[in-house]
Amino acid sequence: MKERLWGGSAFAEQYRKTDDTQTKFGESWEISDLDENISVVANGFLAENDLREMIETYMGELVGDSVFDQNGLGFPLLIKIIDAQEDLSVQVHPDDSLAQQRYGQNGKTEIWHVIHADENAGIYAGFNKPTSKQDYIEAVKSKKIASLLQFYPAKKGELFFIPAGTVHALGKGVRVAEIQQPSDITYRIFDWNRVDDNGLPRELHIAEALEAIHFNEDEKYKIEYEEKFNSTSTLFRSEFFNINAIFFDKPLQKNYANINSFVVYLCVEGEVHLFGDDFHEVLYAGETALIPASIPMVNLVPNTKSRLLEVYI
Repeated sequence: MKERLWGGSAFAEQYRKTDDTQTKFGESWEISDLDENISVVANGFLAENDLREMIETYMGELVGDSVFDQNGLGFPLLIKIIDAQEDLSVQVHPDDSLAQQRYGQNGKTEIWHVIHADENAGIYAGFNKPTSKQDYIEAVKSKKIASLLQFYPAKKGELFFIPAGTVHALGKGVRVAEIQQPSDITYRIFDWNRVDDNGLPRELHIAEALEAIHFNEDEKYKIEYEEKFNSTSTLFRSEFFNINAIFFDKPLQKNYANINSFVVYLCVEGEVHLFGDDFHEVLYAGETALIPASIPMVNLVPNTKSRLLEVYI
């Protein structure tokens, strides 16, 4: 759980994550192997082992042989739930090339699945017109960078792809599941003139962001898809992650024998039982499970009308 200036109480009020309604939690890091934020096995005979230890021990059995060959001991995704009770800062993330050059790390391309959105809430993503470096510099100096950004009203179930190099901000009143590359590198450009509890503004990274922004790229940020009931619906395919939705109220059987990857289930609505040859787990809304690549078949049984995000490489 991550306390954030812009966070709220949804993790206590909507999910089974905390009883603390006073702390402003903005993020729940669901699956991570970033330093000091490594996920831990919740139960069973491997309880208390962390994700990095698991990959070191089981390698391709856990993540998939091809995934292990490409990523080694690193887990290739960071999966979060984000609760924005206030606007997040206007920001940008570096791509792989720049992040490797500066830090020897991955860049940060991400995708948001909207779990909840207040009326008139939305997100900012990309420029709303052709924008040069000089346009950006002038807008930053005048604190009008938000006026250059495209605003998208957000509704439950919508999907937004945010490639590295895209200037963006998650808007007030939006809660999302975020699937991203395993990186926490963020360049803050504008923070809505906010100050922290000590009356101080947060650090900005204007110069670093200038080099990271992909200017004049015509990206499609809102991803259209057709969701089918009691079936698996394809949401998004990329070199970074594949995402499906399973919206259902009847049992389904999933066969993963041919994908050669782990599978992540993130329950965004309802309650689902996961059955395999030697396991039974229950996922409630806001909970996440990592299915090892060595498990070829999973039976999904919803207690009520439910929705899972299904993520793999």
